[in-house]
Amino acid sequence: MKRLARLAGAVAAFAATAAFAQTAICYNCPPEWADWGTQLKVIKEKTGITVPQDNKNSGQTLAQLVAEKASPVADIAYYGVTFGIQAKKDGVTAPYKPAHWNDIPDGLKDPDGHWFTIHSGTLGFMVNVDALKGKPVPKSWKDLTKPVYKGMIGYLDPASAFVGYVGAVAVNLAMGGSLDNFDPAIRWFKELRKNEPIVPKQTSYARVLSGEIPILLDYDFNAYRGKYKDKANIAFVIPAEGTVIVPYVMSLVKGGPNPANGKKVLDHLMSDAGQAVWANAYLRPIRASAISKEAQSRFLPASEYARAKPIDYGRMAAVQKAFSERYLKEVQ
Repeated sequence: MKRLARLAGAVAAFAATAAFAQTAICYNCPPEWADWGTQLKVIKEKTGITVPQDNKNSGQTLAQLVAEKASPVADIAYYGVTFGIQAKKDGVTAPYKPAHWNDIPDGLKDPDGHWFTIHSGTLGFMVNVDALKGKPVPKSWKDLTKPVYKGMIGYLDPASAFVGYVGAVAVNLAMGGSLDNFDPAIRWFKELRKNEPIVPKQTSYARVLSGEIPILLDYDFNAYRGKYKDKANIAFVIPAEGTVIVPYVMSLVKGGPNPANGKKVLDHLMSDAGQAVWANAYLRPIRASAISKEAQSRFLPASEYARAKPIDYGRMAAVQKAFSERYLKEVQ
């Protein structure tokens, strides 16, 4: 009996090891965000590697990587570009240049491969038109401070979630600020408080579709997904005063338990199949050739996107902590 028990234990241990060997842990791969749900299924189909869902945001991801630095749990990480830049500074990333490395423009990747862009998005307003109950669709940053939208506006916590910080940068620049002067953004957030905004820390796509949050500061790709895939009455608005375009990036985690699997997943994400998932979810894949004509036709016209600008992402990263501290002190 003891021999059978030992044999059973050995079989169980082997099975667990085999399962672990076919797994890659990704921090911040939430199925409701950027259609990671589809991407995780495609990763399994194309590589045989299982990547469990993970609902962290960018800030939580970086904090966890730093906390686990001595004994890493994750193999790869996904976050907004400023967090990728900081992750390298914090020493939690490993250099890796994935497949199609040369297709990524300079400035949208770390020269050594500590982070690299997989897709980008444009920040604007994701609006559930039905949930407005006859109120006009807002067209500008100033519109959102009007009393008519009281209780209807949401934005992710800019001190934690990358999309929240992007919203702060976008409104700040639109209102005449700079990456060295966030006074306009702080004034705007203080004014917006009168409208009792909803400020979650996690992606809130489902809450917009349900009408719980009628207006959310979010990316074009989530709005287009709501409109064309989930068939909701969703509008995407690029505010009249302007907005920003920002990249999302991936990193190989330094000392992760399954680096080989992590590299295979990163290679897949840069492949034709991986990039096509982003394109079909209305993101701007870093490899533009992956965008189909059908997907492109569903974006707002180029004349609208002319109000969306790239910025100095390195500087954006450098001033993020100071802005977060100021927001927590003066607004939240």
